[in-house]
Amino acid sequence: MIMSDTINNLESAFGGESMANRKYLYFAEVVQKLGYKDLAKLFKETAAQETEHAFAHFELLHPELQVTSADTLSEAEKQAIAARCLELAIEGETYEYTTMYPEFTVQAKKDRDAKATADFEAQIQESAVHADTFRRAAHRFGLLETIEHHHADRYAEALTVLQGGETTAKQATQKWICKQCSVIYDPVLGDPDSGIAPGTAFTDIPEDWHCPICGATKKLFTPHVEPIAA
Repeated sequence: MIMSDTINNLESAFGGESMANRKYLYFAEVVQKLGYKDLAKLFKETAAQETEHAFAHFELLHPELQVTSADTLSEAEKQAIAARCLELAIEGETYEYTTMYPEFTVQAKKDRDAKATADFEAQIQESAVHADTFRRAAHRFGLLETIEHHHADRYAEALTVLQGGETTAKQATQKWICKQCSVIYDPVLGDPDSGIAPGTAFTDIPEDWHCPICGATKKLFTPHVEPIAA
């Protein structure tokens, strides 16, 4: 998907409406405990409206997931849509436990916020479990191969761009992901513990470098395509 200001705005709108839904449901629980049943009903009804708004934004972001009439779809088309849903779920959860929550944990520790640190660390574990659950579901429903083929196509596209004259600036920020453990190499951060200075493009890393987490060789890394918000 080609990124644009409108796409970014749709993602922000989806995130905002989704957050409002969960927030209003939380408010509903709070006021319900306080005995304000009518107010709880109002929050729940508004939360449902926010969900519809979020769905509308998400459909614009992912028209490939829209199903008007399942009866008109072939089995292959149905599988492609289901596989895409699982793919987005796996990407989202993987991003959470490999990048988002680890970064949040680092900051929480710097801020000496023990409760937030514990919460983020717990979420790392839970997101990893969720990602694995979705992967097993993909395998169980026979959709894993479809997802892997799509990933292979995306990686090939990214690699083609890199080999076809990608600018030095872009190479300096292109992230790469380990196919074995999903750890992401960020050239902005480098890998100081392994002697790789911040700002080192992946293509400039020595060939004998290994993944700092699982020990995989450099050849087992592929260009990382940033996931779409799930």
